[in-house]
Amino acid sequence: MQSLEALARDAQALARGEPVAVAVAPTSASAPPAASAGPAPALTAAEAEVARQLQICNACRYCEGFCAVFPAMTRRLEFPKADVHFLANLCHNCGACLHACQYAPPHAFAVNVPQAMATVRGQTYHDYAWPPGLGRLYRHNGLALSLALAGGLALFLLLAVASKGTLWSAPGSDFYAIFPHHLLVGLFAPVFLFAVLALGLGVRRFWRDVAPATSGAPLSPPATAEAADAVLRLKYLDGGHGQGCNNEDDAYTQARRRCHHLTFYGFLLCFAATGVATLYHYALGLPAPYDLPSLPKLLGVPGGIGLALGTAGLWRLHLRRHPLQGDAAQKPMDRGFIALLFLTATSGLALWLARGTPALALLLCLHLGAVMALFATLPYGKFAHGIFRTAALLRHAVEKRQPSPIAPGAD
Repeated sequence: MQSLEALARDAQALARGEPVAVAVAPTSASAPPAASAGPAPALTAAEAEVARQLQICNACRYCEGFCAVFPAMTRRLEFPKADVHFLANLCHNCGACLHACQYAPPHAFAVNVPQAMATVRGQTYHDYAWPPGLGRLYRHNGLALSLALAGGLALFLLLAVASKGTLWSAPGSDFYAIFPHHLLVGLFAPVFLFAVLALGLGVRRFWRDVAPATSGAPLSPPATAEAADAVLRLKYLDGGHGQGCNNEDDAYTQARRRCHHLTFYGFLLCFAATGVATLYHYALGLPAPYDLPSLPKLLGVPGGIGLALGTAGLWRLHLRRHPLQGDAAQKPMDRGFIALLFLTATSGLALWLARGTPALALLLCLHLGAVMALFATLPYGKFAHGIFRTAALLRHAVEKRQPSPIAPGAD
């Protein structure tokens, strides 16, 4: 392991923008080398910076109980590309380690694990995107693009409705009279299915790369249950002590975890409402619109309210976040996703409240434009972090059940 003096020299060189040589192990420390393995992939500058910082953290281990990253880190002596990708996506960017670290800037070691991990996470979304050529969209999928896409799609629909003279129609409640059901299915189903396919193929490649670096053992029911619990409770947004994350300063707050819960479960409830409405339409012959107390509305209304409140809270927290937390280059992508979720939720609620008024057609076009923009950007935006993080949590739950490869007596 490198000496602290050498690490200090590397940190100072990186701060001056000078290249630093990083020794990369031929294979993960957590898996035996394969006889036919070729040379290990070279680390990018961002990956090398994560590896450098984790070497320092591995010597210190003050933050070992904060989250899943540090126990996983202690199973490794070196950090090849797959290990760095795995740990970066395991990080929840809660900020606890940054505010607790004695080697954080302005110290010469310049340890900032949340920021270094966030930079690599953005790189993994690009690297594992499908089709590969569309990975560059992660770098351009910002707030302006998201809102412009939603506005452009809504304007297109508005012009289509206006051409029929029904933009400000007489009071009514049947939006299928404005856009027929088969037309909406034909527009939205291909975009949604493509998003699911692109995300699925991307995370499958990620899984194949990080599985050998995380023991290579298959999933087991206990590991799956533990990872599911961590996902559903957002366990690692508690700061490691149950008091919450750091946001703009050293104070702990549960606000980020609660806003994520509202957003996460609000989105799931809205998705469930759409699924139940599909069953109503095709299996029961009950077409929309639905009203309370129907099951689609019992799911969709609380879901929309939760999604709107959660995204509004996340937007506020994002604006106030400490500048050393996260990757500044990804802020436009983060805010674009938050804005689309908020616009989808609020326009959906407004559409429900506007039934029977002349504003129905106008709000329907706005809502459909927001939903289409959300679907179109799902595979190449912030939504990917939930998919990749879930995969990393599953691999962590598997790996922790295996003997440590660097424990006393290990081969």
